[in-house]
Amino acid sequence: MSQTTGDPHYHTQRMQQRLQELIDHLRSDINQVDEPQFKAMFETSAEVLTGLKTAFQHYEEKSESAWRR
Repeated sequence: MSQTTGDPHYHTQRMQQRLQELIDHLRSDINQVDEPQFKAMFETSAEVLTGLKTAFQHYEEKSESAWRR
């Protein structure tokens, strides 16, 4: 196992990047379709993924008691 693949921060940082890409994509698509339900679904999805990305950040920062040893 390489050092990067065994490092949890490597994985959390990569996942945060991918989540941000997806968040950006969802938000850009909102302006391309003129249907309120579509816009609401994509905005809600972006918000949920933003919360998940925040959880990864909190893990890295150990800012929540659940992530502290």
